[in-house]
Amino acid sequence: MLDCCEPLDKIKSQGITFGKVECLARCNGAKVEAFRSDQSNIDDFRNRVISCSSSEDCHVIVSYQRTQLNQTGIGHFSPLGGYHAERDMALILDVARFKYPPHWVPVTFLWNALNTIDQETGQHRGYMIISKLNRAPSILYTVSCRHEGWSSVAKYLTEDVPLLLKSEDLKDIQEVFSVVFKSPPSELREFITWIAEVRRQEDGNLTLSEEEKGRLAIKADVLEQIRSTALFKHVTRWLDSERSCCDTIASFGEKDKLSALAARVCCQGADLLSGCRVSGAKCCSQIDVKHLNVDSENPVTLFSGTFTTGGSSEQGVDMLVPLCQRKPNSLCLCNEGQCIGMHPSTADVLTVLLFALPLHTWSSIKEEKLRVEAASLLTTKDLLPLLSEEVLFLREQLHSLMTDNGAPSN
Repeated sequence: MLDCCEPLDKIKSQGITFGKVECLARCNGAKVEAFRSDQSNIDDFRNRVISCSSSEDCHVIVSYQRTQLNQTGIGHFSPLGGYHAERDMALILDVARFKYPPHWVPVTFLWNALNTIDQETGQHRGYMIISKLNRAPSILYTVSCRHEGWSSVAKYLTEDVPLLLKSEDLKDIQEVFSVVFKSPPSELREFITWIAEVRRQEDGNLTLSEEEKGRLAIKADVLEQIRSTALFKHVTRWLDSERSCCDTIASFGEKDKLSALAARVCCQGADLLSGCRVSGAKCCSQIDVKHLNVDSENPVTLFSGTFTTGGSSEQGVDMLVPLCQRKPNSLCLCNEGQCIGMHPSTADVLTVLLFALPLHTWSSIKEEKLRVEAASLLTTKDLLPLLSEEVLFLREQLHSLMTDNGAPSN
């Protein structure tokens, strides 16, 4: 659960920044309202502490500098557990309990501690309000900053792309896509990833629980909503004409690539389900593919693998993928004349990525008619609720990471 935005080994050795904690909370399905100290004030901070201290529906996490509280260390994160009205103090539930047990701090002292600059990013520290996300229990895509080149990709998408669009005399949407995707950083293929449904195998059970069916049905609905947009049709057309783009952006529509991806996911699932790293084990060398509920409204592809832990103990891991049927085209597998589009396809990912970019990205297109057409294709106002929430989730992630990186993202 804590390994989606930054590798845990790196967090242990180097810590984690404000923006990536915000990203981490969103990855795990929380609603996040983040406030850096230069975007808030002590009165608003106090009011939010009071509100969350008297409610079970929200929690406050503070990012503060320990030295301001006469403590050893530098930057630190901890949740708040209460507010003392008479003395105007907040209760810090220090996550490093071996070092500092829970302790009361005057709100003014705490504000001064979070109203400081993080030397790693050059940005202000702050606080965030964490609460339950009132939406369907499924997040299909996430921005990944696990690889070293994530910041260059984010910078390319939010800063370089508008400049490239401004410098070119573009005639149609296909040329716009060519400018955006012809020469991006190689790490772009890892920037938007999908969140897999992974489970432990139990006695060869191939049935799906009602909860699994519900989550997979929501993922399938999001995919269908993506493919019903006009933008998806333009992206598909561009991919058909620009086959070379597949060297840059990973295509997951091919069976062998999806199986290789399943093997990696099963290895990650093995780590989580076993409670330890199994890097010394032989991870999921054999991947079996089965189709479940083929005759139902929401068919599912099941990838199964087995890993070995310790001595000779074996544990099976399943990865569940929505199986969406569509008309034959060059981006999918065909079986007896029926096209089986396995999630995630290149066109799906590119469509969601384009929707998630800041709206000002397209304002630099020179030709007015084309600029209006691009704005119409890429607006999120008319998206169906599930897809709109998915796009908003990615846009918020991108915003928090770029702000953390010291770059504009509005």
